[in-house]
Amino acid sequence: MPRVPKFAPAARVPTYAPEMVSVRSVVDRVGPTLLHAVLVPEQCPVVADVVIAEPGSAQVSAGDLVLGVGVTGLADAVELIRHCAGRGAAAVLFKPPLATRPALRRTAEKADIALISVRAATAWAQLVWLLRTVLDAVSEDDGGEGSDEPGSGDLFRLADAVASVVDAPVTIEDTNSRVLAYSARQDLTDPARVSTIMGRRIPDDVLARFRSRGVFRELSRGRQTIFVPAQRDGTLPRLIVPIRMGGELLGSMWAVVTGPVSGERAAAFADTSPVVALHLLRLRAHADAQRRASAELLRAVLAGKVGPRKAIAELELTEQAYRVVVVDTPGGPRVSAADAEGVRLAVLERISQGIGKRPVATELAGLLYAVVPDGKGPGSWAELRAALAQQPGVHRVAAGAPVEIGELAKSREQADEILDMLRAGLLPGQVGSFDDVWTALVLHRTAAAAAAVQVTELGPLGRLRAHDGDNRTEYLDTLYQWLRFPGDPRAAANALRIHPNTFRYRMRRLAELVPVNLDDPEVRLALLVQLVSLHWT
Repeated sequence: MPRVPKFAPAARVPTYAPEMVSVRSVVDRVGPTLLHAVLVPEQCPVVADVVIAEPGSAQVSAGDLVLGVGVTGLADAVELIRHCAGRGAAAVLFKPPLATRPALRRTAEKADIALISVRAATAWAQLVWLLRTVLDAVSEDDGGEGSDEPGSGDLFRLADAVASVVDAPVTIEDTNSRVLAYSARQDLTDPARVSTIMGRRIPDDVLARFRSRGVFRELSRGRQTIFVPAQRDGTLPRLIVPIRMGGELLGSMWAVVTGPVSGERAAAFADTSPVVALHLLRLRAHADAQRRASAELLRAVLAGKVGPRKAIAELELTEQAYRVVVVDTPGGPRVSAADAEGVRLAVLERISQGIGKRPVATELAGLLYAVVPDGKGPGSWAELRAALAQQPGVHRVAAGAPVEIGELAKSREQADEILDMLRAGLLPGQVGSFDDVWTALVLHRTAAAAAAVQVTELGPLGRLRAHDGDNRTEYLDTLYQWLRFPGDPRAAANALRIHPNTFRYRMRRLAELVPVNLDDPEVRLALLVQLVSLHWT
């Protein structure tokens, strides 16, 4: 007689989800901070409810996300998976090391049920709350009214609730000191708070003062609360609480207070952090999903696979001229992954300013590509060019010509060509745009075409190249500058950084080495084409 399953859900969490959502979608929405899909069947199951598995209970329904809260042994975990699969459950969730055991994966694969790993430091109660929030948000995400960021209104309401707990005005900020929400209460304020709310981030001068006091160092160390006394410039005291989930710093809450806060009130303020963390995770999951969708669509646009109508609608562009900009950020063995990612995020933030509601940017082969409006308005190429030239960590920036949206793939090809020329040192500086360097582009393309048919193998040029190689002379460069500056030996000498008399001597010596009629205009033109091919490829 088969053994009666030992585990099934004892507690069912009420969830309203009028639109079904898949297991994969739930994992993506919650994000990799908390969940990792160990195994998801090819026919991705849909989720209807969240339940908790405990010893002695006996009910699992189709579409359940089953949390293995009371399961500690491998045998019991295997049994739970088989039982849930038999009842049509969508997935079973375990913490390590159970979730990563090969035997458990094989059982889930054979039973055709999803197996999800939960980050070890995650509290089950918090996970239940977050999963419920995700499922409740399905109808809102699939056509409901309101903000483009589900939960953003809830975050402002939560800021009001936290303000009542700590009895002080509150801002909720991310790890880059950008304001995500703030309480309506304004009875206690100062210029720093006003500037922070108006600019939606802590101003640089205020940020520097807090940094000098070690605030952000204390945040990273995991302090429960941080008190910052009043400052000489009139900035009022602050009580700060880090927002963490699973050991990761997600942001912080800042309360403007009149002075030192009692231990009881500070503890109550800190106790609100886990709830705020769940909201931030939800916002992050939504933003990540939007960024992935925008990046994927933009890659298709830049490859010429998507028409202008879809690009305008889904990337929130308008019918005006745009440029494709490519940004070369640091890489290689000498640059840490964290530093490189920091530069990329800073560049993305700069690109995002003034361009629609979302960054119109994506990453391809280690390069950042962005679509920016032409002209001089907010987020335009003119503004972005000046900003990125001063952005630490940015190596080179290249922009294609302004085009209609249907020709963005062409602008991308132009930007790539200019970036290649900047990397090769064929253009001065670190920033270039297609319409500003047309002469260099003519020479570069001419050189590439000439090299393809081996024009440098013709005539006497080979002897000069051989002589320079054997004797470490510079007759090829001398002849090139003589052709560039006809009749002006002083300018040619300046280009070579030699004395004019040295230049004249080289030309006399060159005539002795290679008998060639430099008075013939066609000879000069042919030599110039050959030398351009050597210098611009």
